[in-house]
Amino acid sequence: MNLHLFDTVTRTVRPFVPLVDGQVGIYLCGATVQAPPHVGHVRSAIAFDVLVRWLRRCGQDVTLIRNVTDVDDKILAKAAEAGQEWWAFAAANERAFTWAYDALGVLPPAYEPRATGHVPAMVELMETLVERGHAYAAGDGDVYFDVRSWPSYGSLTNQRVDDMEPAPDAGAGKRDAHDFALWKSSKPGEPATASWPTPYGRGRPGWHLECSAMARRYLGDSFDIHAGGLDLRFPHHENEQAQSQAAGYGFARYWLHNGWVTQQGTKMSKSLGNGLLVSTVLESVPAAVVRYALVAVRYRSMLEWTDETLTDAAAAWERLAGFVERAGALAEPIDEVELPPAFVTAMDDDLDVPAALAVVHETLRAGNSALAAGDRAAGLATATVLRAMLDVLGLDPARWAVGSDDRTASALDSLVVAELAARAQARAQKDFTTADAIRDRLITAGIAVEDSAGGSRWTLAAGKDS
Repeated sequence: MNLHLFDTVTRTVRPFVPLVDGQVGIYLCGATVQAPPHVGHVRSAIAFDVLVRWLRRCGQDVTLIRNVTDVDDKILAKAAEAGQEWWAFAAANERAFTWAYDALGVLPPAYEPRATGHVPAMVELMETLVERGHAYAAGDGDVYFDVRSWPSYGSLTNQRVDDMEPAPDAGAGKRDAHDFALWKSSKPGEPATASWPTPYGRGRPGWHLECSAMARRYLGDSFDIHAGGLDLRFPHHENEQAQSQAAGYGFARYWLHNGWVTQQGTKMSKSLGNGLLVSTVLESVPAAVVRYALVAVRYRSMLEWTDETLTDAAAAWERLAGFVERAGALAEPIDEVELPPAFVTAMDDDLDVPAALAVVHETLRAGNSALAAGDRAAGLATATVLRAMLDVLGLDPARWAVGSDDRTASALDSLVVAELAARAQARAQKDFTTADAIRDRLITAGIAVEDSAGGSRWTLAAGKDS
């Protein structure tokens, strides 16, 4: 593996060397489930889904942990406004995020821990910080991290403490405006179900504490990559790193951050009224097109979302998927296909997807030329390589051929391939009655079968709904 990644701490593109050869642990900051997801929310999941796919393609065993923040100030406030229990409100939005991830072809994490399920680990970490002199209790339930007790505070974002914005957490007994809350005491009017007992009083976790505790719980004291949106660098990730290292843990060895989705240069957010809900977008645009639009720009660059964004993505996707189907390559195996060297070089260069897509489209042009010349064998071979490259980006047309649900496409492919294998066995045994029956069954189901010297291939028959 020759992968190089841009590390936020060093501000350089560094060779990626995992802690354990052949194994990669990644912690990705997931959703704070205060609302359903808009397009900007899912960019992070899709960006680092490509990283996971590339690492696995390179032979790495990847453990991805993506958390859910299911209790915080905004969740409590918005649930109260909606007249709902906070936990029910959070759960409904979590389901909306899960639906969006699945619809857009994001691979599931190894585990998706919720903050509310890991309070004991957070209390343990908080007690360690107090014992080491890096945190202090103030008032009935408030606990703060003492930023000036940790000389390296600010190293992630290259800031001096005095130049930083004060932490928004306010409470009696806070020693320094920059100290941030590890634990927040229960406030009047807040539901009792949103608080837990600690040696310092009842309350709930601060936003930063939860990620440190959960990352350590599932990936150990030190792990390979911590990833998240650019807006999380400060204060969230700065505070995570400080409290974890102050507790004696190595924490993340590489920090990766994806750029925002913007509209007219402004970060997409519901508070600005420029959010595009994923569920709304997918009512009129195929999920593969939305994914293509989000993947096509390099992960750490800003993605300006305009009227042309989806139009251009749709045109590109239709060319790619249409060629693969015309070539009859939807059922070809791709796991062992050798990727073009230029594609590999691009992906190894900090996931340079635009450069990788340039190789994809060069391959597409060559494949179309082969089909136009009547060379179906060359067209098929080219389409298979094309699929292998697109699979790294989560855009293999075979996985999207029957709709936006990747699991449905995978299930159909498995069933049809099994039928074709049974048919091949029947033909080998000269049981042509069974072989013909299997073919007829597939045709009735809308599956076209093409036999060649290299075996049988299948496509969705023309005129059938997909």
